[in-house]
Amino acid sequence: MTVMLALAFAAALASAPMTEAAPVQQASPATVRTPGADAPTDLEDIVVEGRRLEEATHAFVDEVGQPARGRGLARWRDGVCIGVVNLRGETAQYIVDRVSTVAQDLGLKPGAPGCAPSVLIIATVDSNAFTEAFVSRRPRLFVVGGSGMDLGRNALRRFETTERPVRWWNVSAPVDGDTGDIAVRLPGQDAPIIATRQPSRFSTQIVDDTKRVFVIVDIDKINGVTLAQLGDYLAMVTLAQVNPDADTSGYATVLNLFNDPERTEGLTNWDLAYLRGLYDAQRTRLNLHANSSEIASTIIRVHHRMAAEADKAEELPPPPSVQ
Repeated sequence: MTVMLALAFAAALASAPMTEAAPVQQASPATVRTPGADAPTDLEDIVVEGRRLEEATHAFVDEVGQPARGRGLARWRDGVCIGVVNLRGETAQYIVDRVSTVAQDLGLKPGAPGCAPSVLIIATVDSNAFTEAFVSRRPRLFVVGGSGMDLGRNALRRFETTERPVRWWNVSAPVDGDTGDIAVRLPGQDAPIIATRQPSRFSTQIVDDTKRVFVIVDIDKINGVTLAQLGDYLAMVTLAQVNPDADTSGYATVLNLFNDPERTEGLTNWDLAYLRGLYDAQRTRLNLHANSSEIASTIIRVHHRMAAEADKAEELPPPPSVQ
């Protein structure tokens, strides 16, 4: 039943535009804890021990980023619509709202009610069996056939068989940075024609846009994780291309959630700087290494801006008391 329900959402995801709302499917309850009104808020400082900020940021980008083969890091272009399957209504709505809020903070348009989902989050048990069945029904949703759009069949097999509590699959596309038109030939279609600007040896107008993301959450493996933690984790892995095998133990990041849930409250300042830097960067360097360095440099500027904003906030006088 869950496979058929997910396929129905996936069919809409593959064929419809990706800017409207987030449909929520009510089903069996999940064993995650709903945060109370006094849930803790992440206010920690960005602390990098033993390395300069520049070095740490470049290392983090190289470690965490996982673009499609031969491509640069992708991001959503205009908007994102979150669909959640197989969670109770209030739980699903919390996840939809949380991911959409983070997306909006990055300048994206969150989906309105009734949109076709561009992100499909599916809760299930026996996630390997479910994922294999899901992929086998519509394999072209995962390995599209266009150059530079996914990680390939070997990575897809690992996606089907991993033991992680949360797994994700990202499909992106090289596009014309001006128009958003796909810049590679898709199976059964003619090669696209891209009107080029003045050529340059150092820059390109072809960038990478995220087109859809599938996330499978294994309910049996997330006990003890709060809904607030899970929502932030899902925001990170759906709004950026994240390598699930990345070693993030040396960083304050929500990506450490399932290795150290007691010390990982949610999105940290480090995570927010990474996301904001990714979405602020131009990504027009022709060389992929230079493109990654440009993103890292933008993240560093975000770090400095956040630190300056924090210092300014500390200098503000306290508000007058109300008599």
